[in-house]
Amino acid sequence: MTGSEGGKSDKVRLMADLLRSGATLTDLSCPVCASPIFRLKSGELWCAQCQKKVIVVKEDEEVREIEISSTLSQTESVLLTKIWEINERLKVEDDIEEVQRLSQVMSTLLENLERIRKIGKMRK
Repeated sequence: MTGSEGGKSDKVRLMADLLRSGATLTDLSCPVCASPIFRLKSGELWCAQCQKKVIVVKEDEEVREIEISSTLSQTESVLLTKIWEINERLKVEDDIEEVQRLSQVMSTLLENLERIRKIGKMRK
């Protein structure tokens, strides 16, 4: 079996797993890879090949709204990751000047996280 045939069977296996888990096949196809789109039990649309959530929009305004919402969500995720990383560094840091610097960075990250969350709430 060639590498491409193995890849095809993996994709079919992923799709079968989705169906077994309760997902349903839709009449939509992925705008990126043209693979069939599945509706998960949660109601989300999912491309098995891209392994990504798919969002269907009908108007440019909706596209812009989704882009903004996605950007806010991604930014929040990055900030939380950085806060966690700084926290881990603070746990082991002995140099007081570095602790002060890391604390200032942590404070800025927390302020930005609060701002992002406020923006998200205002948009709802």
